[in-house]
Amino acid sequence: MKDTNINTFLDTVSPQVRELVLALRSVVRRVVPHAVESVVWDSLSYHRPEVGGRVKGAVCQIVAKRGQVRLDFIHGIRLSDPAGLLQGDGKSKRYISITSAADFERPEVAALVRQAGALDPAQDFGQVE
Repeated sequence: MKDTNINTFLDTVSPQVRELVLALRSVVRRVVPHAVESVVWDSLSYHRPEVGGRVKGAVCQIVAKRGQVRLDFIHGIRLSDPAGLLQGDGKSKRYISITSAADFERPEVAALVRQAGALDPAQDFGQVE
């Protein structure tokens, strides 16, 4: 699903960043094909409407700011991360910095996306607003 908002978002980043975003996007779409893709908070956002809105049903976001790419997980604190890839110390959000193809090609990244795509925050950890 590539609409005008997604094209506009992609047009705002440098060619090098766009290459990382598109490659990471293909990983997310392959691992969680049922997630809805949209541009939210100046990022590519993936959520599952059957679970809830863009926060409760969140899978992940691809953030491209200041020449850097991150894969953000709104419910990241709830994900099992034996490889220690997740960064951040917010209440719930965690992220992975993406600097090269080697970062998103790691099977652990796909495993985190898969976990996030299966998470139901309301069922597993109480209500999430």
